[in-house]
Amino acid sequence: MRDDTIYALASGGGAAGLAVFRISGVGAGQALTQMIGDDLPEPRRAMLRRLIDPVNGEEVDRGLVLWFPAPASFTGEDVVEIHGHGGRAMTARLARLLGEGLGLRQADPGEFSRRAFEHGKMDLTEAEGLADLVDAETEAQRRQAQRQMQGALGTLYEDWRQRLMGLSAHLEATIDFSDEDLPDDLWRTLRRDLTILETDIDQHLADGHRGERLREGLSIAIVGPPNAGKSSLLNTLAKREAAIVSAQAGTTRDVIEVHMDLDGFPVVMADTAGLRQAADEIEGEGVRRALARAREADLKVAVLDGVHWPEVDPQTAALVDKDSMVVVNKLDRGLPEAPLNWGDHRVFGLSVHTGAGLEDFLAALSEAVAARCGDGGGAPPLTRRRHREAIETCRHALERAGAEKDSELMAEHVRQAARALGTITGRVGVEDMLDLVFRDFCIGK
Repeated sequence: MRDDTIYALASGGGAAGLAVFRISGVGAGQALTQMIGDDLPEPRRAMLRRLIDPVNGEEVDRGLVLWFPAPASFTGEDVVEIHGHGGRAMTARLARLLGEGLGLRQADPGEFSRRAFEHGKMDLTEAEGLADLVDAETEAQRRQAQRQMQGALGTLYEDWRQRLMGLSAHLEATIDFSDEDLPDDLWRTLRRDLTILETDIDQHLADGHRGERLREGLSIAIVGPPNAGKSSLLNTLAKREAAIVSAQAGTTRDVIEVHMDLDGFPVVMADTAGLRQAADEIEGEGVRRALARAREADLKVAVLDGVHWPEVDPQTAALVDKDSMVVVNKLDRGLPEAPLNWGDHRVFGLSVHTGAGLEDFLAALSEAVAARCGDGGGAPPLTRRRHREAIETCRHALERAGAEKDSELMAEHVRQAARALGTITGRVGVEDMLDLVFRDFCIGK
């Protein structure tokens, strides 16, 4: 743990009505008394004070100050908050006063949250939830981040770790008291408990990557032949001219991405080049990228040209699978309005030009996205790759333990499983990953 005192602008840059500075560390209280020229105010109560430069006595600003003595603070250290005026010049002046005038160190990204973790105020999953809450752009992301910040994931993983510690204790008993009369059903009970935990972990892993998709945004690729209306559909969904629309085939040469909020769920919608025999090298690269994006996408929207329906080009047909929605565009040119089908897929007939059929398609698209991102109100979903990798390590260790006949080796595998879970919450062996967890936080958190 670092023992110096840090400060940061916690309210973000730019002109604003207020600027909030945070100070944390052993020197926070002394820094505040120097700035206000008075004793420390009552803890956790906002007080209006003059903010002065202790070097020359100049009044720099007037604002609210709050004093949070350790350990009852966000970081677990002495913490001060200063709420001053948010003009650019004023913010810069207060920053100079804290840094150059009082000799405090500007905090690194995430350092306040890291100190909170180091002082036992939160585990790593809660810290990551806080970072996600700050970055949340949609309502579903906010709900997931808040749930994680409140300890839902950490509680689940710590429960599993405690169960493993109990199993480990029983295994140690079989080693230390091998000459004693132990219960006849001890081994049967141990293997049963291992199997139950393995089942719980398997169910957690088999979540379809819902939490990770929600955190990062569901990837949707719009694919289909040239001039079917892919770019027009993207522009309609994005409600802006994100892609160039032209009657000339091959206009879209590269993948065009638009980040969208679809009924509270984040999606990354990608328009791709028309699928056909390329006319030149550049268009050929566009088709290659289109096919690659389609393979990587969580969901595909295959847009077909209603003028040629029910004829479907083979390249598009080859991409349609269970993770696809099929759209036949240009309903305004005489396509039947009745529900259409193509194999096992419902076909959405619509006209991007007139808007006919768009409402039904959007409702179905929102439902498909929610099915892939929503947590259904059950157990908290995995939200990060590092969580998944640690849990898979735990699962493999449990599998080895269940197949082991030697009690000492079995105990070691169980300990490895518990350590893997501990790295998620920060209970054991996490020093190497702390920089990775906190480096993407904003300054002031």
